[in-house]
Amino acid sequence: MRDHQQVPQAAAAVLDRPERTEGSTAAPPSTYRLLLDLFDRGQVPYRLLDHPPEGQTARASELRGHPLSAAAKCMVIAVRRPADRPCHVLAVVPGDRRVDLPSVARACGGRKAGFASRPDAERLGATESGTITPFSFHPELAVLADPALFEETELFFNAARLDRSVAIRAADYRRLARPRVVPIT
Repeated sequence: MRDHQQVPQAAAAVLDRPERTEGSTAAPPSTYRLLLDLFDRGQVPYRLLDHPPEGQTARASELRGHPLSAAAKCMVIAVRRPADRPCHVLAVVPGDRRVDLPSVARACGGRKAGFASRPDAERLGATESGTITPFSFHPELAVLADPALFEETELFFNAARLDRSVAIRAADYRRLARPRVVPIT
């Protein structure tokens, strides 16, 4: 595992964007690229850490070499509200805790909550299961963060990739993601 130096924004953009040819349109930026662009725009220092591919929080934390409590574990939750179709939220909790689904339902004014289907989680999280970041890039996905997450100085999470993670200060995460902070563990 190694830390990456932050590549200048223009160079990074060239590395991650598909080549354009006459008459074609470029694909939208990847969630990985959106994440790094968000950090750059917010002037947030970050570290990229390479590791063997891993999507489970406990194993990824071991590979990255930090306490499990410093991992930002992310789950897309479907909340059923009376007379409404389900809404979805991104629940972010410390890696050593479990999300409390009734607490998520109450926080959202719902009567019941459960894990979103894999297709819904991947669509709303804009990346594959196991790599969902603690940031929402989808207008229909609000972010809830447990207050215990901010007991850590630095947070670690997969960077929308199984083989690369990010480390940022918890205060910077809170400022950029602007989650609704509510007890959900």
